[in-house]
Amino acid sequence: MRKNNLIILLFFLLVSCSENRPDILLINIDDMGWLDTGFMGSQYYETPVLDGLASEGIIFTRAYAAASNCAPSRACMMSGQWATRHGIYTVGNSDRGKSSTRKLIPTENTQHLPDEYYILAEALHDAGYKTCHAGKWHLNQDPTTQGFDLNIGGCEAGNPGSYYPPYRNVPLKAPDSTYYLTNLIMDLTIDFVKSVDKNESFFLYYSPYAVHTPIQPVKDLVPKYLNKKSWNGQDNARYASMVENLDTQVGRLLEALEQKGRLKNTFILFISDNGGVYNITKQWPLRAGKGSYYEGGIREPMFVVWPDRLIGLKKTEMPVSNLDIYPTLLDVAGIQKPEDLLLDGNSLLSFLEEGKELEERPLFWHFPVYLEGGNKETQDPLFRTRPGSAISYGDWKLIEYFENGDLELYNLRDDISEKINLADSLPGKLEEMKKMLYDWRLKTSAPVPIEHNPEFITIEKE
Repeated sequence: MRKNNLIILLFFLLVSCSENRPDILLINIDDMGWLDTGFMGSQYYETPVLDGLASEGIIFTRAYAAASNCAPSRACMMSGQWATRHGIYTVGNSDRGKSSTRKLIPTENTQHLPDEYYILAEALHDAGYKTCHAGKWHLNQDPTTQGFDLNIGGCEAGNPGSYYPPYRNVPLKAPDSTYYLTNLIMDLTIDFVKSVDKNESFFLYYSPYAVHTPIQPVKDLVPKYLNKKSWNGQDNARYASMVENLDTQVGRLLEALEQKGRLKNTFILFISDNGGVYNITKQWPLRAGKGSYYEGGIREPMFVVWPDRLIGLKKTEMPVSNLDIYPTLLDVAGIQKPEDLLLDGNSLLSFLEEGKELEERPLFWHFPVYLEGGNKETQDPLFRTRPGSAISYGDWKLIEYFENGDLELYNLRDDISEKINLADSLPGKLEEMKKMLYDWRLKTSAPVPIEHNPEFITIEKE
């Protein structure tokens, strides 16, 4: 969909004007795995603020990112559309890894979200919200060109280069030579909250660079984790210090909202952009991690808090996607979606307020490119993901790889670890899932690479 003056005019006309419309806080953590918080079950990482906040809302145990690494996941969330529509499939080039190990010529990757997409921030801004982006952006050079009034440290960079000054990739000046970046971003975020007039409503997209690499610890927090018993493969004290410090910063933000008298009228949604990095943090029983389309790469910690507005349910297994965030926040803000605005997700508002679950629907992932850095839980040790597609529907998950036509079918209810491939033993279910996946690829014009890479070297197995 292209932006045009008509859409903007429609938004102004269709906004439900109310002095009591809620402030909106969207927290999107970078590379935080499904089990990297206490409220999701970790007994190693310490996140008391997030745990307490989650206890006041609804936790989603089957929340998914629409992509398994940073830029495409964020593009999907902000545009509300599948990656097959905007063409951002990975970070950087699509031909990652050694050419001699890539059998196909991958689809060319789009590296920035085109301005023609009318993203979530623009919709809320044009409806009268004061908008602020804080932290990692990764979709173009400047988020203020796409709906944000204020940008705190956001640019096209996917990581800060350093959490200690100078921050290298991040356009922020440190107050002293040791000031930790996550803390500085929160300082400036709190300044924004304090600046909002009592008659204004705000949309705050808090997306700190933490806990993305480089793993640079908050030094005074490391000793207690060095002396702490590991749990479920989680034992990285340096990473744990970054997780705890992030939790502390969220606590500072909540305190600032409380002091301004805004917390009771703030809708809060917490999620991560993709799975945890496998060699840093484990998500067992989920398989693999960031960059993989096994559950460890795409399933996220998520909760929603909205004081006095949510049903009494504390936890749900209903599958949701970060594609659902755009339509949900439109509904929360009282904005009617224009007919020509294409959104691939569904609003969660009726579920949040009334308990009406979404109709069962398939979720899709498409990755026609290569991402190096495999491990013992990915399909092969060279690539986290080779070109392919995936679909999840109910209890079932199908992954198809384009290089050789490999198919993997899993029952997530019985086999959340995706260890037992049922593709050969359940041909009927396999064909049902394949048809849904192929129909979706046709509907969204998903590119499937077929051209052979002449530099590929076949290695015969002994």
